[in-house]
Amino acid sequence: MLKLNIQNETGSLIAVVVGIADDFGGTPDLELCYDPKSKAHVVSGKFPKQEDLLLEMQSFISILEKYNIKVYRPSNIQGINQIFARDIAFVIEDKIFMPNIIVNRQKEIHALEFLLNEIDDKKIIYMPKDSRAEGGDVLVCNEHIFVGYSELEDFERYTVARTNSAAIEFLSKQFPDKKVKGFELKKSDKDPRENALHLDCCFQPIGNNMAILYKDGFKNDQDVTFLMDYFGRSNIIEISKEEMYNMNSNIFSISDNIIVSERGFVRLNNLLRSKGFVVEEIPYFETAKMEGLLRCSTLPLIRE
Repeated sequence: MLKLNIQNETGSLIAVVVGIADDFGGTPDLELCYDPKSKAHVVSGKFPKQEDLLLEMQSFISILEKYNIKVYRPSNIQGINQIFARDIAFVIEDKIFMPNIIVNRQKEIHALEFLLNEIDDKKIIYMPKDSRAEGGDVLVCNEHIFVGYSELEDFERYTVARTNSAAIEFLSKQFPDKKVKGFELKKSDKDPRENALHLDCCFQPIGNNMAILYKDGFKNDQDVTFLMDYFGRSNIIEISKEEMYNMNSNIFSISDNIIVSERGFVRLNNLLRSKGFVVEEIPYFETAKMEGLLRCSTLPLIRE
């Protein structure tokens, strides 16, 4: 049986699921897009092509294999975009959570059946129907679980609101010894520069007690103050609106000192290196057009 272990976002990675771009369905009809960035690239005629996505994902796999990480891939479902494995399940400690995701993406869950067969049934947690979440909104930070969410008014108003307060309540009951902290995010179905699709689109812990942060992705100033105080202002790399739009906070930690990043993130990558990180740069620009990047493409299973 597969013994899961995720205590934080930066422990040395042992095993991970990485999404696939095979048969991803090509350019969708505009009305079938469920995030504003994808819509914008459909309208402009610049939606990514499958061959480019395959090359980008292979470059990511090559880096993971370089560090001897066990990589699982979802089963292929023809015509379904299965790149963003992060959202359809997430691991906290030794449990895998199967959340209730938007209807447009529910078929993706079937592609993980092979993996669930390797996990003890007692460690597979199906979230209750009123508890809505996607894994991009859930970040594990040792004694804390950080959750991006929307209150009822925004949750019912925006397609891009994917996690609700009931998910925070559920996770709090599952982990009474942890501090589950919710962060209300700004949402927009029309403007990708005003939309924090998930928490990891505007915030991510890196290294030992450091973080990348886009302050304007949060609805409440006190949440930004909390993060500034929690990590310490000198330990936070702030990114601009344009950097947030390009997914600079959605890099991926292989360990507390090795980060995989998009090669176009020049300012960020130089800053990371100046702080002692090893930065593995790969092309991932085309994938970013669908409002997700490296963290979105992964479902970590085991970290040391």
